[in-house]
Amino acid sequence: MMTKNADKKREQMIMFCMDDMVPQNHMLRLIDKAIDWDFIYDLVEEKYCLANGRPSMDPVMLIKIPFIQYLYGIKSMRQTIREIEVNVAYRWFLGLDMMDPVPHFSTFGKNYTRRFKDTDLFEQIFAKILEDCMKFNLVDTEQIFVDSTHVKACANSKKMRKRVAHEQALWYEEELQKEITKDREAHGKKPLKEKDRNDPPSGGGGRADSQEEIAEGAKTQKCSTTDPESGWFRKGEHKHVFAYAVETACDKHGWILGYSVHPGNEHDSRTFKPLYDKIKNYRPAMIVADAGYRTPAIAHELLEDGIEPLFPYKSPMTKDGFFRKYEYVYDEGYDCCLCPENQILSYRTTNRDGYREYQSCPEVCAKCPSIHKCTESKNHVKVIMRHVWEEYMEMAEDIRHTLGNKEIYELRKETIERIFGTAKEQHGFRYTQYIGKARMEMKAGLTFACMNLKKLARILENRASKTPEFFGFLRFLVEESLYVEKWCWKQSQHQLCLQSEQAACRLSFRLFFFILEAVLHT
Repeated sequence: MMTKNADKKREQMIMFCMDDMVPQNHMLRLIDKAIDWDFIYDLVEEKYCLANGRPSMDPVMLIKIPFIQYLYGIKSMRQTIREIEVNVAYRWFLGLDMMDPVPHFSTFGKNYTRRFKDTDLFEQIFAKILEDCMKFNLVDTEQIFVDSTHVKACANSKKMRKRVAHEQALWYEEELQKEITKDREAHGKKPLKEKDRNDPPSGGGGRADSQEEIAEGAKTQKCSTTDPESGWFRKGEHKHVFAYAVETACDKHGWILGYSVHPGNEHDSRTFKPLYDKIKNYRPAMIVADAGYRTPAIAHELLEDGIEPLFPYKSPMTKDGFFRKYEYVYDEGYDCCLCPENQILSYRTTNRDGYREYQSCPEVCAKCPSIHKCTESKNHVKVIMRHVWEEYMEMAEDIRHTLGNKEIYELRKETIERIFGTAKEQHGFRYTQYIGKARMEMKAGLTFACMNLKKLARILENRASKTPEFFGFLRFLVEESLYVEKWCWKQSQHQLCLQSEQAACRLSFRLFFFILEAVLHT
């Protein structure tokens, strides 16, 4: 049947309750029930003046606005405000009625610049939500999965300039230099002279307007003129762009435990320390990471702290037709290496990078029938490099071969990789509209907080829905076990007494379950 004048109800006036317009199973309603938002007042109390100034916007509503943006993957704050204007659920979540004006889209940005910039407010919000998840015993920190993903920066890949690529300081450099000095002294070598390091550590950061002179022959790198703190990222066949690297840790159930943000051109092994300092407080038994973290420094750091590192197999980077590195056997007793032809490679020195160099005899190698599989050097010398922390890599390799660890490593695709996929597909984490590392950290913190909070809300809702069914089934089992047929005596003199006892028993059990349900719901 065809209908006409379907728009005649547009101008009618009705009275309704906003709470009735939001479904009971709506995500925002579940989230609002799962957490008490009053903790934000304590976090921002010092950032507001109590004595003077005009009344400000409610801080809770100010934080909830970007929560809505990241929860539903809305691409910009301007579009978020437009959605709030017409969405009843968004207004209910923010505490606005249908006639209240919606804040201007620049309100959050101005408050961020004046109050929240250069603070750890958003990291505290993430930590508070994670703490609430731990209160329900949902987080298991025995095994922690670590990986990083790249987020495209808000920078044109064609607007760039060249700058000098300064040498980046290593987080383990001081400890490594002590180990190198100790190793050289054990071999009768003099300590290395201290290297001049007048250059600041490099990353993606720097001022775009700083004009530095580039000497001839100096190593340079690309820097964005729009967002100098981002890094030039290239990987395989992907398009080369400026990006940020977000290093993240989670447990085996997919709860996000920590994060750190770095320029996209920094390697994962060099940015591991800031994230590790956050997650080591959870005292994990094992940290699972991909091949990018498979370095002697990380293996040494984890094993010294009593944490087992689980790295994948990495194929040897050797030319085809040449001997693999593992074919050169290290003799710990004589501190030398043996080549496949059973010739000795003796210790020569320990370099600045922490590698011991074992060198062959050129006279012997010149007559070797397998020299074409060993080296292409003109002086017929083969050099094998072995790190001073190589024994930690061997211990990590033994852990990889432990029974059951292969199945643990395969959980990465169900944990950390799934988190990255969900964040990019559903929460707008594939790229950022903000400029600067600080704003990127804000985006990462709020996005991961939304993901943890959404997961917590769904779990609590499932528990609440299953509790009545569980207690109803438990009550049925108890009643059936108590009131069996053998209790029904046939003697007339006992029949009335038995019925009264059954009624009293049934009433007491019903009262017990009613009190237990009330306690659990509260």
